[in-house]
Amino acid sequence: MTATDIPRAVGAPATRALAAAGWTRLDQLTDVTERELLALHGVGPKAIGVLREALRQRGLRLAGDDTTA
Repeated sequence: MTATDIPRAVGAPATRALAAAGWTRLDQLTDVTERELLALHGVGPKAIGVLREALRQRGLRLAGDDTTA
């Protein structure tokens, strides 16, 4: 199995979809937009929220997220 730091709370379908797209680490998601993630089968609003929080805790964010909002 591939090493990943994607939180388990994202859920298995979303984790599989991310891995299939080549994203297995949170730091890879800084170049990805919410729209791109939502286009993946298995990734929904819950997964996006979990990913955003995990990224925020590391001082990172999704591409296109505005830090001044």
